[in-house]
Amino acid sequence: MGALWTSCIFLLACCCGSGSGNSSRCDEVRKVFLLREIGPNQLLPLSPRSGSDLQVCMSKNLTCCTKKMEEKYQVAARRDIQNLLQMSSTSLKFLISRNVATFQETFEILMRQAENHTNAILRESYRSMAGQAVGPVRELFTDIGLFLLGSELSVDELVRRFFDALFPLVYNHHINPGLSDRSPGYAECVRSSRRDVRPFGGAPSLLADQIARSGVSGKLLIQALHLGIEVINTTDHLQLSRECRRALLKMHYCPHCQGLTQSKPCMGYCLNVMRGCLASMAEIDTHWREFVRSLEGLSARMHGPQDLEQVLLGVPTLLHDAVGHAQKNGARLSAQVHKLCGPLSRKPAQSFSIQPSNSRESIPMKAPFRVSGDSLAVRRRDFLNSLRHYRTYYGGLADQLCVSELVFGDGLSCWNGTDIVKSYTLRVVGNGIKAQSANPEVKVKEADPVINQIIDKLKHINQLLQGKSIPKLGSLDQIETGSGDVEGRYSGDCDDEDGCGGSGVGEVKRTVSRVSKMSPDVTGDQKHHHHYHHHPPVEDSEMEGRSRGLGLTGAIWVLILPCLHMLLAL
Repeated sequence: MGALWTSCIFLLACCCGSGSGNSSRCDEVRKVFLLREIGPNQLLPLSPRSGSDLQVCMSKNLTCCTKKMEEKYQVAARRDIQNLLQMSSTSLKFLISRNVATFQETFEILMRQAENHTNAILRESYRSMAGQAVGPVRELFTDIGLFLLGSELSVDELVRRFFDALFPLVYNHHINPGLSDRSPGYAECVRSSRRDVRPFGGAPSLLADQIARSGVSGKLLIQALHLGIEVINTTDHLQLSRECRRALLKMHYCPHCQGLTQSKPCMGYCLNVMRGCLASMAEIDTHWREFVRSLEGLSARMHGPQDLEQVLLGVPTLLHDAVGHAQKNGARLSAQVHKLCGPLSRKPAQSFSIQPSNSRESIPMKAPFRVSGDSLAVRRRDFLNSLRHYRTYYGGLADQLCVSELVFGDGLSCWNGTDIVKSYTLRVVGNGIKAQSANPEVKVKEADPVINQIIDKLKHINQLLQGKSIPKLGSLDQIETGSGDVEGRYSGDCDDEDGCGGSGVGEVKRTVSRVSKMSPDVTGDQKHHHHYHHHPPVEDSEMEGRSRGLGLTGAIWVLILPCLHMLLAL
């Protein structure tokens, strides 16, 4: 009998000792649970319990988890992985957004300096009209700036309006000075005659062509960088599938339920989970690599007539020579304007003579201005050198997260999803959707539709960056960047439903979607819809015919619609 009691006391002591160990193990779980702010203290059990109600963290042994804890752990696992994704992309997003701001700021500086230098050249060479030319010059560079920032301005039209405004000044001050007839009607006649008499030779066409070519390249660069930020924001906030969330819970927090709060997943196990969760993201890899290469190709083509900085550097000289060309052909122009606008009269008791043309060589021209700091070409080169380091970002993201953040690197025992082991023995799959068919940890059914959309946008911008013309897609413009004829710089087609009109008729739109300087946390919602269309001018008679046709149709509908409403009411 005494021996029996002794045995019972011994067994009871063993049981109590075992319970005390489990209790202390759960104390460690409680500490980590509260320290990481996963949930409130009330969710934790007072002692180890059966885990029969658990859905993912099931075990044959007693567990330190409740069903409510398991739900909180799943939320925490999803939050942890999204934080890791955002941390991993911070430097890339900052690189792109900082350079968007830098390029736009450089554009603005170029505009201001080109405008100031143009005014200085005109003051030095054509002093009598320079004061009145300040307004048209300011409007020209303002319009160029708006075009670069994404407005719907037609380059041909903004250049036409500038030279239309400039011609009366040149005519009155340097071709036929001292005219007494300065009525608004006469001034308007001189202005409108500019397109017939062509006083500035080929300068208007040359300027429009250079601005369009270099401007389209500059706009496309900024547009592509904004899409790059949108891609990163989209993948930073990737919606994880149910299978992925359960796998992340199992990898990160199920060991906690067994008191293994310090364990780390095995490398092969982590790779299978992360490659399964980020399978759709890995599909971006090919298109992202092409995106970086296409940006490099665009930058390489941005020289000569496609180098915005060089084009703006040349505007003051081009305008100076254009005025000189008009002066040189003053007699011909005076006769043509006389024929178009009628006889001229001069102020009495004064004699004026047409000044001979001042050649470029006879005028002390200032050296071409330069933007303070690095040129656009240098900034682009430095940016692309940095961006090149991220060309494999999406292809190696899952592996990088496992190596850098999630797995021990010292070969210690690891968690394989069910227990602590020396190594992971199951097959490790590759990256991408197709490879996941054999994934033992995560079932991947199909690509994420949001990722498919962002891939389509990348395909589209890559085609544009490579100089190819393809149909309009989503929020991206159809921009022709081919190096062929002048018309190649426009999007050729314009459907009625696009709401675009001829570039040479009526008031020019100046709707601007200005892109603000971007911080590293720029959201992917900032999208810009910049549609730029060009049509040949429409004759006045044709316009009147269209107006009459539309007016008649509108009147008929005004009569018919009330009748239809009455019939429907009956």
